[in-house]
Formats: sequence, structure tokens, C-alpha cells
Amino acid sequence: MKSMSWLLMAAWVLGGAAWAGVEDDVAAVRQAWERVKYQTPAKEQEAAFEQLVKTSGKVASQYPSSAEAAIWHGIVEASYAGAKGGLGALSLAKNARKSFEQALALNPNALEGSAYTSLGSLYYQVPGWPIGFGDDKKALELLQKGLALNPDGIDPNYFHGDFLFRSGDYAGAEQALRKALQAPPREGRKLADEGRRREIDELLEKVRGKKR
Repeated sequence: MKSMSWLLMAAWVLGGAAWAGVEDDVAAVRQAWERVKYQTPAKEQEAAFEQLVKTSGKVASQYPSSAEAAIWHGIVEASYAGAKGGLGALSLAKNARKSFEQALALNPNALEGSAYTSLGSLYYQVPGWPIGFGDDKKALELLQKGLALNPDGIDPNYFHGDFLFRSGDYAGAEQALRKALQAPPREGRKLADEGRRREIDELLEKVRGKKR
């Protein structure tokens, strides 16, 4: 309930007549996403992301020239797809892909290349043809571009490690994940950093299990 209250508050603020500005509005979406992602029970996340995607969509529409707004809308759409699961999530994943591609067209360097990393993660998690648009070769290409722009970042190294794990390269996955754990803390992102580190630890445990 606490997470949903925060989400409703964010929607109320962003729905007001006076917008705070692109940076503040994108930050509100980001903070709401972090609370849903890392503080909301799994069984409640689908409904929470369904509401948040409406808010992030408003922000993206309000600032059509902002790559940052497009990136965060895409992240929310992708997270909603992940929470929903099944074939019904494919259209949401396609919407996320479109948002990331829009961000890349506006500014590929925005948020240290987050659009590359996020789009790459979609390509390796979505089923391939004929069901979806998944493509491991394309995924690796995009993930590497994200790493080139943010080589020490926690997110690009985590997703690269996750990709390598799913590809069966357990040694490479472990190296990438350990590098992710060494990433410096991000200002104002304590909740996200703590949540991502838990995910990294969980994935490292799976890696160790495969290497035994």
C-alpha cells in the first residue's frame, strides 16, 4: 500500500496544471519506478506498472524532444511487460522498443547510453521470430554500445552479465557481474543501487551453481 500511495502521489503531481520541468518530472517517474520495482510485492507489480505507464506516457508526451523522458517511459513499459508476462506482454515490449529507439534518435548519449542498454536487454529477453523480435546478436551489439558509454556503470555491466549467463558464458558473466558490484554509488539512486545489487548477488549465486 505504501508503494501504491507513492505512485498515486506521483501521478497527482504530474497531472497538475503546472509542470515542474522535464528534469523534475522525469525524476518523479524514476523514483516511482524504483519504489514499484524494489518495494512492491511481485503480485502487485503488474497493476502498479499499469498505472505508472500512464504517468510516464504523459511525461513523454509533454516533452517529445526529451530523450530522458522517452527512456524512462520505455523502462516503465518494459517493466510492465516483464510483470505481465506471457504473449500479452509482447505488445508492451514493442512499445518499449519504440520508446528506446525514439530516445536514440533524439540523443544516444542521454543517461550515459541507457537507451542502448535497455533496448539491448529487450532484444535478449523477448522471444525471437516468429513469436517476437528477440535477437541475441542485436542484443549484444546494443549492450556493448551501452558499455562503451558507461563502462563502469552498474546497469550496463549487470545486463551484460545477465546476457552472458543466459548465453552459457558463465566465466564472462561472473566477470561482468563482479564489475557491476564495483560500480560507484549513483547520487539520489540509493534504492535502485541496493535493489540492483541484490539482483546481482542472486545472479552470481546462479552462476556459481552452474560452475560447480
